[in-house]
Amino acid sequence: MPDRLRRRLLQAAAGALAFPRLARSQGLSARPIRVILGQTAATTPDLIARLLAPRLQTRWHQPVVVENRGGAGGAIGLDAVAKAAPDGHTITVNVNSTLTLPLFFKIDFDVLESFTPITLLAQNIFALVVHPSVPAKNFPEFLEWAKREGAKANYGSPGNGTHHHLMMESLKLRTGLALTHVPYKGSAPAFTDLIGGQIATMFVPLGTALSLAGKLRWIGGSARERSPLAPDLAPLHEQGVSGFDYFAWFAAWGPAGMPAEIVTRYSSALHEIFGEPEMREALAKQGASIRLSSPQELDRLNRADFAALAKLVKDAKIKGD
Repeated sequence: MPDRLRRRLLQAAAGALAFPRLARSQGLSARPIRVILGQTAATTPDLIARLLAPRLQTRWHQPVVVENRGGAGGAIGLDAVAKAAPDGHTITVNVNSTLTLPLFFKIDFDVLESFTPITLLAQNIFALVVHPSVPAKNFPEFLEWAKREGAKANYGSPGNGTHHHLMMESLKLRTGLALTHVPYKGSAPAFTDLIGGQIATMFVPLGTALSLAGKLRWIGGSARERSPLAPDLAPLHEQGVSGFDYFAWFAAWGPAGMPAEIVTRYSSALHEIFGEPEMREALAKQGASIRLSSPQELDRLNRADFAALAKLVKDAKIKGD
């Protein structure tokens, strides 16, 4: 066998052996890592996971696969994560609205105790938008239109307990709006009917609002501060809904009982990845911004948001439709 060929074969063999050695050095075996999502493709958690997966794979030289298991407000995917072995080979990227799952669905896991917090990743604001047939260009005009329409005025959401749903119910609680909720099974059909005029209005992520500019009219932003991506989008807080400050946040969790050393390795790797300018730019195009934390900070935020969202559901008398 020629020396050059022998060297190449030895290098290839060494590279193959390096995969399991490197994986073991991360506290993991060489098996693929699964990032299981409770949301469908083209949602913000899906975008984040698909930006994250190849970068984590490059760092750890280990296959990282994204699995979408949408349905039941995210419960199907989260159930799979909750029941997975806590060995670091299964994690999830999820949104905080799923903290309301036990308020709308019968689930077999505990939204606070069945998962190991790893780190916050990002947050984004929403825009209240209307179909062009709605004769309103700002929130005071929108409020007058809704009062005139009464029960005929409706709004859509991707399902019960989603941010799109909870934001509008919070707005209704604060302003006396009487919009009728029309829940869908996912974002895509809701957006399709909104563009088609079957529903009149909806809260949508800022990135979606930007992509649909011209097809829908912006009424106001959900966060107290204006976004540099849409400086002309006046916050609802500025338009008479004092104190309205609502955004979604996204984070990484593993199954309950994940060893501290693996949590630390994940947290460190994700902080490095989300510190990359390319990640910041990619998320900014979707209206999202980087927001990182320690596992302990994420756990505290998780519990505080659960209490706040549960209070909103109770105060607004929100029920599944």
